[in-house]
Amino acid sequence: MRKFFGTDGIRGLTNVAPMTAEVAMRVGMAAGAHFLRGTHKHRVVIGKDTRLSGYMIENALVAGFTSVGMDVVQVGPMPTPAVAMLVPSMRADLGVMISASHNPFADNGIKLFGPDGFKLSDADEAQIEARLAQEPALAEPAQIGRAKRIEDARGRYIHAVKQSLPQAVRLDGLKIVVDCANGAAYNSAPTVFWELGADVVAVGVTPNGLNINDQCGSTAPALLQETVVASGADIGIALDGDADRLIVVDEAGAIVDGDQIMALIGASWAREGRLKGGGVVATVMSNLGLERFLEGQGLRLERTKVGDRYVLERMREGGFNVGGEQSGHMILSDHATTGDGTLAALQVLAELVRSDRPASDLLHQFDPVPQLLKNVRFAGGKPLDDAQVQAAIAEGEAALAGRGRLVIRASGTEPVIRVMAEGDDAAQVETIVDRICDAVRVAAE
Repeated sequence: MRKFFGTDGIRGLTNVAPMTAEVAMRVGMAAGAHFLRGTHKHRVVIGKDTRLSGYMIENALVAGFTSVGMDVVQVGPMPTPAVAMLVPSMRADLGVMISASHNPFADNGIKLFGPDGFKLSDADEAQIEARLAQEPALAEPAQIGRAKRIEDARGRYIHAVKQSLPQAVRLDGLKIVVDCANGAAYNSAPTVFWELGADVVAVGVTPNGLNINDQCGSTAPALLQETVVASGADIGIALDGDADRLIVVDEAGAIVDGDQIMALIGASWAREGRLKGGGVVATVMSNLGLERFLEGQGLRLERTKVGDRYVLERMREGGFNVGGEQSGHMILSDHATTGDGTLAALQVLAELVRSDRPASDLLHQFDPVPQLLKNVRFAGGKPLDDAQVQAAIAEGEAALAGRGRLVIRASGTEPVIRVMAEGDDAAQVETIVDRICDAVRVAAE
């Protein structure tokens, strides 16, 4: 059982273990020591989002890394995919993103990337976690690392993202609302779209350390919906706090989730001969409608457990280049090593330009199968091991056999059981989910 690492690095309420300055310094020591390989001068790239606690966590990490002899390059507020991109570009041994993604400002997290720009494997995380329980081997005084802040990192990322589009593709004539969640992409995302010719209306671009994801961004799209309709925009783009996920709003204000985006990109890339692996990789949470749509295109949907890192692992194993999550993580591995909301948005916008169709038409690739997800919070124990819970799950699976799916899982980041069912009969789906949730609540008492 891991004490620190969850499904996406280390995350928690700041100034409460494990998200304290002390633990962050120890993580810097442990991760730095783990990546001290060879005789070259070692380097780590550290980025962050706009949370107030980012200053504290960043300085603690810098102390940890430099104490074991690793040089630090600080790039300031930057999207998670920008840090991933900069690690191999700068020949660094390690990358760190300080962010709790879509969580409220009071939370923070530490995401680690290896020298290839990919998130660390379970094995690497386990080894780093083991080092956290050991006394670190501190560097000799003359070998202590240095820290340097670089100012042009944002420009490097903007240039790299724009390179994902052919030179001939321009966004002239498109009016776009972009909601940056008062997060890491508050400057870079509007700049990317503007430089490619779009008329940009930017919201969620005034971070103050406390307002990240606060009634804005991909997990609270009402602001984007209202702004798109009020401004007469062609489309709306919502990012989350660290800009690795994307949710789209069409010109009528309707929300378009990651499943529809994967359907659009997967099908269009297949027509162009660009799609690799014969399909798309998504998680068990993606809608059955996506699976049926892809099958109709002669493509397949490969499913993984929840977490974009597991999507990416399957993509690398099977040679796929399009993958993602219903929640909006889009991984386009021809251009990036992790989810990138801005980059994925450009692929959507390129299709909008090429098709000359309204977003409401273009982005409705399939009719979703009725799907219901409910969360049950619990105080402790293992409710899923309860006999009554298992009986309710078995009953639900039998009822949906051949006509739907049931996915029950414990969250990797909070004490919550997620109960999801989907099938062609919406009433049946709701009944099944409610019965299982009731059983979990009883077991958790």
